[in-house]
Amino acid sequence: MKRKLLVILGLLMFVTWAYAQQDSVTLQHGAHRIGRRTDADMQWWRDYGLGQFIHFGLYAQLGGEYNGEQYSGASEWIRSWNKLPNAVYDSLYKEFNPVNFDADRWAAMAKQMGARYVTITTRHHDGFCLWPSKYSDYTIVKSSYGKDLIGPLVKAYNKVGIDVYLYYSILDWHSKDWRYQLKTADDTVAFNRFKVFVKNQLTELLTLYPTVKGFWFDGTWDKSWASPSNAPFTDSLEQYLKQIRPGLIAGGRYRVDETGHRHDDANGSLMGDYAQGWERKIPKDYAATKGRDWDCDMTFGENGWGYQKKWLGHWKTTDELLEMMAKCNSLDGNFVLNFGPKADGSFRQEEVDAAREIGDWMKVNNAAIYDTKYNGWEKQDWGYSTISKDGKKAYLMVFNVPVSGKIKVLTDKAQQVGKAYMISAPEKSLPIHPLDYGYNEITIPSQRYSRPFVIVLDIVNGKSETRQENKAKT
Repeated sequence: MKRKLLVILGLLMFVTWAYAQQDSVTLQHGAHRIGRRTDADMQWWRDYGLGQFIHFGLYAQLGGEYNGEQYSGASEWIRSWNKLPNAVYDSLYKEFNPVNFDADRWAAMAKQMGARYVTITTRHHDGFCLWPSKYSDYTIVKSSYGKDLIGPLVKAYNKVGIDVYLYYSILDWHSKDWRYQLKTADDTVAFNRFKVFVKNQLTELLTLYPTVKGFWFDGTWDKSWASPSNAPFTDSLEQYLKQIRPGLIAGGRYRVDETGHRHDDANGSLMGDYAQGWERKIPKDYAATKGRDWDCDMTFGENGWGYQKKWLGHWKTTDELLEMMAKCNSLDGNFVLNFGPKADGSFRQEEVDAAREIGDWMKVNNAAIYDTKYNGWEKQDWGYSTISKDGKKAYLMVFNVPVSGKIKVLTDKAQQVGKAYMISAPEKSLPIHPLDYGYNEITIPSQRYSRPFVIVLDIVNGKSETRQENKAKT
């Protein structure tokens, strides 16, 4: 009987595979790898846990306002506002002078917060470059500031052990060769020049800043770049960049395949090294991540990345941000918190305070965030859990303390809980009570908690199903 069952299962798997092959599309410029990268550079990225994003540029000078009116969109998009003449915005560079920019201070704040990597906008949609690009006349060296900003930032962050990634927008409102779509032969000629410009700038960034780990791409949605005819160029450019910098990590929203698919190719496979689609939102569950590498880029407000003078709407508290970080890590992703510096290069006090409070929590609890992975356990209402890469320690991040003072945990069947303790007091074991159906109940110390906390479980891994479940007979 068992042999027949195995044969039937084998046939079903073959039929499923055969149908999948029939539905697949042969692509020359689709994904070149199915599933995750397995190299050391990507594993390093996967282990970060917490990162920082910085949106800084000319838009910080306006702070979401012009002529006394508040722009309703994200501040970095204000140039597209019909109430702001392009010529006015494009002249802001003359006054741009972040005299209070201190790369070491920025890096120190990120380090204290617990960030392991930072992504900085080298050039947003307005085309203004924060580095001295020889391929553009619209750069920071032409401003009142008159010097490179990216170089000192890379150096300062690297000095404190934080890796740097570069945000680069393909879309460029300033370039005379940028086109939203190609309607004429002249459009095609101009856009071909623009593609050379993009390749030159990306090459320049990797050459000027050799410690940079990768790129976070944006502005690739318009018909010109996302055209099926552009698939060979985007594919070849990514491969070229990875030849310049072996191990380079590129976000998955840059390329397009020959059917016009972006992010995922026509077969549903990710193009790029990690999914970039989780902006200001978090996957509902692990299934929603499709088992991919991903990070969530979160803003303090409900919208807007660059500096805004008026802090409008709901702005997230430190506890909200900690819970978002915990959920992201529990689903095998990284959490990246965005900051929008003021035009003078300083941060608003609310962001400084939140960074400090997150850092205070991370000093005690960072083992639950760094170098951990998805554990596949049943989600419980008290919070979120991760597990160490070797599977020997599980971390329970408790955000909702039950009135009973006890939480339940359901491990995998081959796992047993050897010991439970607060991460802040490893010398004191917490009571563990086995329950029916494989659950364990852990008693939490009775006290008032002002912040979420972490309980560590020492895990004993068995080779088979070792858990006693005491199921009810039916």
